[in-house]
Amino acid sequence: MDIVDFTNVFQMLEQTVENSPRDPAFRWIGQDEEVTTVTWKAFYDQVETVSKGLMALGLDKNDKVNVISYSCYKWVLTDLAAMAMGCATVGIYHSNLPTEMAYIINHSDARIVFAEDNTQLDKLLEIRAEIPGIERVILFEGDPGEDDWIMGFDVFMRLGTEISTGDFNARVREVSPGDVAAIVYTSGTTGVPKGAVLTHDNITFTAQSAFLTFDWQVGDETFLFLPLAHVFARTCVYTALLCGTPTFFARSMTTVIDDIKVARPHWFASVPRIYEKIHAKILANAEAKGGIALKIFNWALGTGAEVTRLQVEKRPLPLWLTLKYKVATKLVFEKIHQALGNRVRWCISGAAPINPDIIRFFHGAGIRVLEGIGMTENTSFSNVTRHDDIRFGWVGPPGPGIEQKTGKDGEILFRGRNVMKEYYKMPEKTAGTLTKDGWLLTGDLGEIDGSDNLRVTGRKKDLIITSGGKNIAPEPIEGILATCTYINQVMILGDRERFLTAVVTPDPDTVSDWARENRIPFETVEDLVQSKEVKALIQGEIEEKNRDLASFESIKKVIIVPEFTIDNGLMTPTLKLKKARIRERYQQEITAMYQGSP
Repeated sequence: MDIVDFTNVFQMLEQTVENSPRDPAFRWIGQDEEVTTVTWKAFYDQVETVSKGLMALGLDKNDKVNVISYSCYKWVLTDLAAMAMGCATVGIYHSNLPTEMAYIINHSDARIVFAEDNTQLDKLLEIRAEIPGIERVILFEGDPGEDDWIMGFDVFMRLGTEISTGDFNARVREVSPGDVAAIVYTSGTTGVPKGAVLTHDNITFTAQSAFLTFDWQVGDETFLFLPLAHVFARTCVYTALLCGTPTFFARSMTTVIDDIKVARPHWFASVPRIYEKIHAKILANAEAKGGIALKIFNWALGTGAEVTRLQVEKRPLPLWLTLKYKVATKLVFEKIHQALGNRVRWCISGAAPINPDIIRFFHGAGIRVLEGIGMTENTSFSNVTRHDDIRFGWVGPPGPGIEQKTGKDGEILFRGRNVMKEYYKMPEKTAGTLTKDGWLLTGDLGEIDGSDNLRVTGRKKDLIITSGGKNIAPEPIEGILATCTYINQVMILGDRERFLTAVVTPDPDTVSDWARENRIPFETVEDLVQSKEVKALIQGEIEEKNRDLASFESIKKVIIVPEFTIDNGLMTPTLKLKKARIRERYQQEITAMYQGSP
């Protein structure tokens, strides 16, 4: 397959419908616990119906439509329908606070808001006076009441009955590759969110470039639990659409473990945080069993590591190792596969760095985790490791049609049809991010080898320079500490200081299990994680990891704090730490760590 020039995203859908009209397109678990399936032809017809509804409401080409919802079928349906008739979709995280929602709604100049349910509607009603540009709120689910400003989705779907298919097709034909398809707002780790303007060509090109890098097979299905307000999740959906792969939607983040067993995907995408938690839970369970079970587990890990080593070196497995690995799979690794539905061949880790040891762990268990890199500004895809070239700690070469290079200071730059048009209504920010000859300044530091493979070494803005003049990228150290069984989240500090320190949050599940096994009384997890026993436990883990670090990289002191969450404002909806806010929240404790000797 070569990359072709689609006119717009809807044309990409038309191609899939023509090839596979009766094949399943989307699945999810309904309220009756039964799995609902929609075919590509049915999806196409519903996209047309939703587009006609938007036309009936008077939306014109280039108008903006907000979607505030957790990932679901109606999110994708609305997205494709808005893009089909020339509008731009602007997603808003369902976890956003009303004030955050108001900023994006107003800044994006939206006219219509699609809201998931009455919970999201209540937020909109709270800021109704602050969002005068919104003409109508359409509820996916829930009771719209008697307010004319609010409309149920079923009523909305009947709006376009008087719009002819000819009129709809005429609108579709007006949409060109350079037209705006989406404005995706960054999750805002620092400052106000910026709206990356993505065109139809950005989306259709990226879907094709990603498609050409992965091991797709006929009959594959994928599983989606990432938020569709994040372009990473949407790029996965668009790529699945291109190749006719069905997407199974999780009901919520809290039901992922149950839902993935029903979905039984062949591949899925996730952020590193999920892999880290799975890894920590597996290790903690093994430690809790102890005895012969732990010995078998460690033997299986060693066998998987040996298999991985030979595969990395592209050497054949001897018969004795093949037999050992089959036994290890039966005794240990099979349970991990079963927890993921028992059909997963590969996964994608993106949106943030992941510790290579975690990827090695899954690879040894027979699950290939492909590490990639992308950002909102390049439609969330530039590089990914390839199935036939295992390189732990690298993010692979760029996708077809994408250029990369590093600047004099080591900053990674990309150029290609995946790069955004601009930041919406922010010309100065745009000029500071896109060069005149089209290169995207990523803010990441890295190196490129002779085979065009990329390794990311850190973020320019996060680089720590100690008072002794040592330049330290905190991300690799944070990744090492994230593999600790009893540590949940980590933030490394030390810029302009004599030594490194860390702010960490304990893992509530593994710490609670450890306390019970050691007969340490506690009433609440909050009290437990501040106990002297848990502090000693975590300090011991950090000291163990320090042995693998250079002296100037080792963590000299640590403070233990409650979990960073979206609700307490210390984590973004894409599960990234808001480091500036964490420093501000715990400034007194951080200052105390640097008083006296290490």
